[in-house]
Formats: sequence, structure tokens, C-alpha cells
Amino acid sequence: MTAEIVTPLGKVFEGEIKEAYFPGIEGEFGVLENHAPLVTSLAPGVITLIKPDGKKEIIAIDKGYVEVTPNKVNVLISTAVPVSGPDESEIAKKLEEAKKLLRDAISSDTLYANVEAKIESAIR
Repeated sequence: MTAEIVTPLGKVFEGEIKEAYFPGIEGEFGVLENHAPLVTSLAPGVITLIKPDGKKEIIAIDKGYVEVTPNKVNVLISTAVPVSGPDESEIAKKLEEAKKLLRDAISSDTLYANVEAKIESAIR
């Protein structure tokens, strides 16, 4: 299955994945290959993509939409921060950018704390 994540500034991710998890407005949901077609809104939070080799891609988002077809996932979001990099300092920098994006997008302190904990655990 392929995934493409796009913001107004360009592509954030494009590639093969075996599963994906999204912060839907009704709650978090997952997608596997051959998923039923779906279009839904995304809430501020974290997209987790699992690549075929098992590695995770973590992307903090503020809001957007996802379209799921049996073999492709298309995501349109207004702002995104991939939490990855070549070394620890780059990852730490991206993590701080992601936290700022989410702090600005999420009004509830409790919800923000939950999303922050999810990011922290995903990159470890």
C-alpha cells in the first residue's frame, strides 16, 4: 500500500507502508492494505506510518483530511512536522517543532498531554 501526505508547502511523505494510524475527529483509527474506501477529517495529533521494514514514521499534524482506498492513502493537511532526522539533535529539534505545532492546535491541556506522550513513546 502506498501513502502520500501533502501540505500546501509540498509533500511530507510518499512511499510504501504496511499500516497507518490517524487522529480522526471521532478518535484514532488504523488502516491496513485492502481497507474499505473512506474519506474523513483529521484532528490535531500524530500520524504513525509503519513501513514494510517495520520502521515508523511519526508526523505531527494540526488538521486535515484523509482518503483511503484499498491500496493507497492520501492525506491533505494544513501543517505537518515529521519527527525524524539523521541524528539525535535533529530528532530533538523536530520533536520541539512538533510539540509547538500541537500546543498551538490543541486547546485542551489533557488532550495535548496525551498526544505529547504518544510522540515521546513513538520515537523511543
